[in-house]
Amino acid sequence: MPLIAITREMGSLGIEVAEQVAAELNLPLIHHEIIEHLADKMRVRKSHVQRLLDGKAGILEKLTADKTSMSIYTAAETMDLAARAGGCVLRGWGAAQLLRTVPHAVCVRVCAPVELRKQRMLERLGSSDQEFIDAEIKISDEAHAAIIRRHFGVNWQDAELYDVVFNTERVSVGECVEDVLKLVRSPAFAETTASKIRLADLKMGALIKSALREHAPTRAVQISIEANDGAIALEGIVDSAGQRAEVERMVRGVAGVRAIENRLRSRDDFKRKLVE
Repeated sequence: MPLIAITREMGSLGIEVAEQVAAELNLPLIHHEIIEHLADKMRVRKSHVQRLLDGKAGILEKLTADKTSMSIYTAAETMDLAARAGGCVLRGWGAAQLLRTVPHAVCVRVCAPVELRKQRMLERLGSSDQEFIDAEIKISDEAHAAIIRRHFGVNWQDAELYDVVFNTERVSVGECVEDVLKLVRSPAFAETTASKIRLADLKMGALIKSALREHAPTRAVQISIEANDGAIALEGIVDSAGQRAEVERMVRGVAGVRAIENRLRSRDDFKRKLVE
């Protein structure tokens, strides 16, 4: 099951690389599909989600945006799509960071010098408005950097976060595609039982967090969730014994969960011990 996550800068030709890789492997290219699902879960318009991602949301939209939910739901949708049979190419959405520990996932970054990117965008849009293009690229770069930093605590431009980085100033789209295909077909990125289990565990952890976030009694919990071949370990502090039980009930309802080790502790227990 080929799995490729591609991060790109505006004007870097990353879109073209993603499209051609998907075509060569006869795989679906996933990008806009996530927006609709995300908007439904967050109960906002798709245009609202798009503006938040592009860094173009207004002050009111930013103030009312639930960034924690957006992060959790994005991860769940991305991992669910990545784990579907047959493989896919994922463009954006922090997929490279989410899939970095999956052995058969190829994580790619496509970049180019900013002045070249500006020129490409001017030509692509048939525009001579240099100021507008400068602003668009700056907003896009800053928005992507902020989202990845907030969600994953990393700099999205760090080369070590990816398996391969292409600078399209000197490397053509065709050469980028050829090198990605070599990695996909190499033994180092072959899908194995262990790599499939790792992907399934990451998906399960993301879906559990999403389920807890959607459920009012568990919406605010902040706990550690570890998945190991379908066995789930829960650790952290919740408000009450009732909430502890509700968390476990929600986790059991996620497909694929076969065992739960509930190490959650409640604040009520701490209070009771203090009184005693």
